[in-house]
Amino acid sequence: MPPSPDAYWLALRRVRGVGPRTARLLLERFGSAEAIFAAGETELAAAGIPRPTARAIHAFDDFAPLEMELCELPRIGARLVRWPDPDYPLNLKQIADPPPYFFIRGQFDAANPRCVAVVGARAASEVGRRMARRLGFELAAKGYIVASGLARGIDAEAHQGALDAGGQTVALMGCGIDVIYPPENRKLAEAIIDGHGGLISELPVGTPPIAENFPGRNRLIAGLALGVVVVEAAEKSGSLITARMALEQDRQVFAVPGSPLTGRSRGSNRLLKDGARLVDCVEDVIDELAPQLDGSAVAAVKPAPRDDGKGLRTRAPIAADSEPDEVKMILNTLQDAEKLHIDSIIENSGLNARIVLNLLTDLELRGLVTQYPGKLFSLA
Repeated sequence: MPPSPDAYWLALRRVRGVGPRTARLLLERFGSAEAIFAAGETELAAAGIPRPTARAIHAFDDFAPLEMELCELPRIGARLVRWPDPDYPLNLKQIADPPPYFFIRGQFDAANPRCVAVVGARAASEVGRRMARRLGFELAAKGYIVASGLARGIDAEAHQGALDAGGQTVALMGCGIDVIYPPENRKLAEAIIDGHGGLISELPVGTPPIAENFPGRNRLIAGLALGVVVVEAAEKSGSLITARMALEQDRQVFAVPGSPLTGRSRGSNRLLKDGARLVDCVEDVIDELAPQLDGSAVAAVKPAPRDDGKGLRTRAPIAADSEPDEVKMILNTLQDAEKLHIDSIIENSGLNARIVLNLLTDLELRGLVTQYPGKLFSLA
């Protein structure tokens, strides 16, 4: 009996040598997980991946435990969201290493780009906790999804603030979707699900919360959001890793200033020295992010797909003459290049960096531009 289609998706991350970037490269080349495993070793290698990885994909046949894992999802109230699914978050698709799939318990408004992450110290001060809860509350009250990591301290307060406002919050986990860590946040996790929010993990069911899982979780927190607010962070902390990843993903980084007399805010204060936006009220965040949500922002509506006659679903192209001048600049910049880095597009177009990013996202969603790992773009 052949594997189920979803088993191929799980297998994509269980093959030695296939990480998120390689998975994205393969999906852009072959279109689906099943097509990747149906390809020959030579064809896989021709797609630009190392020969040993191509050999490992072609030889993979350990599907039985993956089928068992899929059967476990209904029991724990979880489901699989794959790269091409309509409920895969648009913001997360922008990053260079998005997960090819993830598990979710609860709900998430994937079409809503208005998402802000609030992260910080586990051993937070009372002032820091109050600030995190206030930010979570006010962001949610203004229609923003609040993302965090379900950790003790700042994370938990941000989630709770969003719940208090009757808004949506999502927790990105560094363990299996069926494992709540820390255990004392179980009631909070249940409240997130009951409050129309969600728990998300890209890790296999049953994965324990070991340290090596959390940097990957942090990239998802940053990737899901338009901006990351750091409330209290030591000089070496997971929150600073999240902030660094946010910068790499062209997200806005914010920091709440803290007393220099304690070690709790040294990391967040350093972020401010390095150019992070200072936050003392929620308007500081919203005002900075507002330009991304105007005009041709991430929230742009996707046109309906059409059939190309070969059973493939593609986006209907729009005549360049009908495009705004800023879009024409982007298209003209890409016209004579096979692939261009985003920095070159910004320089050649003469547009603001954030405007370029928003326009590229819109064009990618409309099927006019293709993004490659490493922030490279080309005309589709």
